[in-house]
Amino acid sequence: MIVLLLAALIFLGIHFLVSGTPLRNAVARTIGESPYLGLFSLLSLIGIAWLAVSYNAAEASSENAILYDLGIGSRHAAIPVIALAFFLGAQGLFVKNPTAVQGETLAGKAIAIEGVLRITRHPFLWGVAIWSAFHLAANGDIASVIFFGTFFVLAVLGTFSIDAKRRRKMGAAWQAFAAKTSNLPFAAIASGRNRLNGSELFGWRFWAAAALFLVMLFAHARLFRASPFPTGWVPF
Repeated sequence: MIVLLLAALIFLGIHFLVSGTPLRNAVARTIGESPYLGLFSLLSLIGIAWLAVSYNAAEASSENAILYDLGIGSRHAAIPVIALAFFLGAQGLFVKNPTAVQGETLAGKAIAIEGVLRITRHPFLWGVAIWSAFHLAANGDIASVIFFGTFFVLAVLGTFSIDAKRRRKMGAAWQAFAAKTSNLPFAAIASGRNRLNGSELFGWRFWAAAALFLVMLFAHARLFRASPFPTGWVPF
């Protein structure tokens, strides 16, 4: 359990104590922007792999006590909740977005605010937040709280961190983008600064997200040894 906690703290530290801080800028100036991004991506992948391996070991440990159990109802909500996470997160991967990696290069360019960007300017991170929040509700053991809690904290706090970085780097271009979008899902729509467009939300990006969701849904039991279906059905 200690190894899992250490992996979680280091993973969060990489993102909050390096990325977006003066240390990040110093490293990027020393080795170059592209090498920095490559190194950061590599460390992030190593961190995720370490988290996954540590989680599997901690989950099987005798130290892995149950902290809470919200009942079978929370687990029965798996399919609609994770479908929503994919609806936001997967579609967010396919739109040009100043909040994405190297998104600040869009400064001065026309930014089309469409699709899920109308809902939130951080669709991928909010998708991760919904995914991790559900798994926190459905799994109340210590290992799961640490593992999924790490991704929840990173996703939610990451939206504020990215906003602050883009505000500093993009200036007026960011202000114009932020004025028509919101961090909190649907806040810009509720305030009248944007509106939903069904043809954008259910275009090709939606079907790509739906395909990814269905692949994960039917492969979940084989990949993660847990069926997402209420009956415990294993498709293959």
